[in-house]
Amino acid sequence: MNRTTDKAWIAIENGTVLQGRAVGARGEATGDLVFNTAMSGYQEILTDPSYAGQVVTMTYPLIGNYGVATEDDESTRAWAEAFVMKEMASVHSNHRADQSLSEWLVEQNVVAIDGVDTRLLTKMTRTEGSLRCVVSTTDGDPDSLVAKARAAASTDGRDLASVVTCKEPYEWTAGYDASYPDWMPAAQGERFRCVAYDFGAKRNILRSLAHCGFDLTVVPAHTPAADVLALDPDCVFLSNGPGDPAAVKPAIDAIGDLVGKLPIFGICLGHQILSIVLGAKTEKMPFGHHGANHPVRDNTTGRVEITSQNHSFAVVEDSLPDTLELTHVNLNDMTVEGIRHRSLPVFSVQYHPEAAPGPLDSSHLFLRFREVVEGARAK
Repeated sequence: MNRTTDKAWIAIENGTVLQGRAVGARGEATGDLVFNTAMSGYQEILTDPSYAGQVVTMTYPLIGNYGVATEDDESTRAWAEAFVMKEMASVHSNHRADQSLSEWLVEQNVVAIDGVDTRLLTKMTRTEGSLRCVVSTTDGDPDSLVAKARAAASTDGRDLASVVTCKEPYEWTAGYDASYPDWMPAAQGERFRCVAYDFGAKRNILRSLAHCGFDLTVVPAHTPAADVLALDPDCVFLSNGPGDPAAVKPAIDAIGDLVGKLPIFGICLGHQILSIVLGAKTEKMPFGHHGANHPVRDNTTGRVEITSQNHSFAVVEDSLPDTLELTHVNLNDMTVEGIRHRSLPVFSVQYHPEAAPGPLDSSHLFLRFREVVEGARAK
């Protein structure tokens, strides 16, 4: 990466303005400020569609030291609105890398800044809650920048799933790459037909499902239930995605028509949408969960798993109806991390069992989904 002396600024709606160095695309971007506690996986984070509408601050102090490898993309493009670092590595070293992080950020048109106090930004977010911000390489006027931050659109009430979803249905059959460190043998025997709702699906979720014996038809977020049933699937999967789950009304209506007809498994936004359909409520969290080191207890087994997470909304535990069982709890703040229906083959988790980046403690949930489908078939 060529060192640049170009200035950049990040301004927060509370009036804070920090000056740093421009290390990505030139321009300006706004969004909800979030911090991610993962030490690696910045490429997967940036290409996760769940980060649409958000400006990502990395808490680890040195980012970019292993560059960017095209095969690690979790979608077709970067979705984070802007990227904030303490320091971007000046040299990357990785035999798999195609280019530096700085070059990639320019190519992906992601505004990025380093040389700022990311500890300050993280503590501010933890203390004050969700804050809007602007990152700019073109405007150095503090008053102007703060005004732009205060005028920025929040993720509250926004159906961002409709922005990031695929335009047309497509088939997916690819499992893990040979180099991927999966902990599970590939499923043998019958393969099941699964319709996967794309609310912002990561590729490794689709690979994980294919690895566990599912042949996928991925459909847009607004696909009606009748179109799904016409495909004659064995089950339905609800993917991760960005924004406010309560705003994804077409999907809520569609999933409501599918519950009781097919086994359903949801992850992240899919978990939140399913919870709403089943009678629970969601709310925006003070600063969300974003990272690869969150401890979650599986109440059904007593096992604690270290998980990868990325969500700013959560299901309200007190709103869970009697028909739902609380299966997983976050041990940092005791928020809802998983549910299952007491009589229907329906369950979901808030975190990311496919990781990427993150630990593989929870990858067994894809096999659990297969077992649920097999059980429903047997009945």
